[in-house]
Parts: sequence; C-alpha cells; structure tokens
Amino acid sequence: MSDPKNDAPGGSPTDGKQPDAALPPGRRRPAADSPDQDRAPKQRGATRAATPSHGPDVRSIDIDDNSKTKLNWHASGGGPAMPRPFVSTTKGPVYPSRVTGIDSTAMGGTAPATGPSSGDHKPIRIAHLYPSLLNVAGDGGNLIALERRAQWRGIPVETVAVEKGDQPDFRTFDIVLFHGGQDVEMAVVAADLTGKVPSLRRAAEEGVIVFAVCAGLQLLGHRYVSNSGEEMLGAGILDLETFGGPQRFMQHAACEVTIDGRTETVVGFENHSGLTQLGPGCEPFGRVVAGAGNNGRDGFEGARWRNVFATYLHGPCLPKNPWLTDSLLKIAIGRAENVPSSMVRLSLLDDGLERRAHDTALAKAMANRGRRTALEPAKLTRGQRPGSQAGT
Repeated sequence: MSDPKNDAPGGSPTDGKQPDAALPPGRRRPAADSPDQDRAPKQRGATRAATPSHGPDVRSIDIDDNSKTKLNWHASGGGPAMPRPFVSTTKGPVYPSRVTGIDSTAMGGTAPATGPSSGDHKPIRIAHLYPSLLNVAGDGGNLIALERRAQWRGIPVETVAVEKGDQPDFRTFDIVLFHGGQDVEMAVVAADLTGKVPSLRRAAEEGVIVFAVCAGLQLLGHRYVSNSGEEMLGAGILDLETFGGPQRFMQHAACEVTIDGRTETVVGFENHSGLTQLGPGCEPFGRVVAGAGNNGRDGFEGARWRNVFATYLHGPCLPKNPWLTDSLLKIAIGRAENVPSSMVRLSLLDDGLERRAHDTALAKAMANRGRRTALEPAKLTRGQRPGSQAGT
C-alpha cells in the first residue's frame, strides 16, 4: 500500500508542485499570471483552504456540439490526479458543478426543469468497510470510481474507513462499500461484524446504499460455511446462505442488471468457490449472461434487497461499468434530495475509456460462454498449511 503522506512523483516538500516535465502530455500548469488562477471554484459550505495534493482542480469545462462533456484540466497544487489512500478519513477535492439537476423529461415531463444544483448538495458520505482486511482483487477501485464520478460533477465526497472495533451510525452515510477477501480475513470480519449489524441493518432498511462484492455478499447473508467446515455467521440482511464448493470459478463474467427500469450488461471477473443460494426474501442482482454466477446452476448473479446490491464481480466492477456507478450515485442523490432516483439527471462524462474497458471485458466473457472455467481447489484439512500433504 502506498504511503498516504507521499506526494506525486516530482513534487517538492515545500510547495507541493511538480515540474511541467513530470505532467502527462497535454497537461500543463497555467502561467502564474493566468486569470484562471484567480477564479478558484467556490463551494457552499466548503472548508477546504487549498487544493489537496492528491488531485487537480478543474478550472474550465467545455461542452461540444453533441453535449458530450469534455474536460480542460489545469493542474494546480500537486499536478495530476493521484489515487488518494482509501483507508483514511478524508474529503476529496471540490470540483465545479456539472450536475444538471432534475431531468425535465422524467415521469412524463411533469418534473420541474431545474432541481437542486450540485453546488448546494451536501457531500456524499461513503463508508468503506474493513479496507485493511478486505482488499483483494482491486475492489478499492469501486471507491475511486464513485469518488471521481461524483467529484467531476462538482459533488463533494467524504470517505470514512470503518475498521475492526469501529461502531459508526451507518444511517449517516449515503453509500456503504463491503468488498472481497479470503477466508482467514473473512473470519476476522465476521467476528467483528456482529457489533455493527444492528446499525447496518437499520441503515439498509432506511434505504442507504450497500454495494457488496464476493465476501461482502456472503457476509451480508445468514451464514457462510467454508470448505474446511468453518461456519461464519453473517448479518442476515440478505436472505441467502453460501457453502464452499468443490470447484473455484475463475473467469470473466457478465450479467444483465435492471435498475429504475433500465437494463444494461454489467461485466467483471469472478473468483470464488462459494455456492450461494437465494431465499425468497431477496432477488438476484442480475441474470447470468456469461460465467457461473452464484452457483453455476440457477442463472442468478448476486443478490439485491432494497438498495443493497451484492455481486460476485470483481474487476474492479464499478470503473468498467459507469452506468452502474452512476445509478448508485443517482439513488444516493435522490434519497438525499427526497426525489425518485429516476428523476435525477447527471451531466454526461466522456466515458470512452470506460466503454472500451467494458467492451473488452464483455468480449472475453462471451468468448468463454458455454465453456465454464472451474478449477479444483486443493483439499486441505483444518489447520493444514498449503504445500503439506493432507492425511496419511
């Protein structure tokens, strides 16, 4: 893990700036007498005194003839954007507003033409559960995707790491992230999660978004029983249970997901041996297009209940599925502004890179369709170390 105190390469410990040569092509710091430097964006309620060194300010935004948003980035206070450590409690940079407000075409054209601007919107608060324990498969990229896609639209974000022993009121958050991990770390998390369940359950009942991946999905259910026979009690928020299976599913995967009446293909990479069975109290997150899904049999992928979305898709999932990321943001904004998420219209971003990543992952998933990849895991007895021989 990178040291959160380190600045971007080439930075100076005295001024936090980089030489222009260290900036990516096309990104140059404005001259000292540039009028842009005197027009720093103002944000109601912002307490930030200076631009953090972990990201740039957006000083101008151009809209082309097709209403596709293009960004003219002018770096200041630390040069190009650097992923900030997601294990610390911090507020991201505040960008100029690009949220267009309420969609005037939503709900039969009865919605007002304008709605709350992002400049007036309170920060989206994200709780990141156990980032020091559940940090495999690059799932931290889900946090970065949410942060950046909100901040690029002028919506401030506050992220709080919730670790072992912490007891926050999850109702004070808009989004809770619960990512993947291995069995050893899952056991530690399961033991600690017991004290967090009442607050987490109340938050889920009130509509707080929970986005869970793999181990997070399993621990939101009633129980997870590992291959070694160890039973871990879950939160019981999702009506499901999972048992360790004889095969490990490792492959690119895709499923069809419907949110607010719109269906899209969501892609990712599955890597699990758990066999998850849904109960009547929840529905699948999606329907399998390619891959094994929850168990390789029923065609279901993940689980959903209210605003709890759980999936087996790593990748990380959200960066290569911008529609899903924006759907979660719209639910969070709509809930905060007390309007249906279907009436929230986000400004358009240039998603060319994200679409290419999505299409590449989908092509790989479809190439394996019908030829499911499954690996036979090593059979270990409880307490046995990998590499040693089981039994005699």
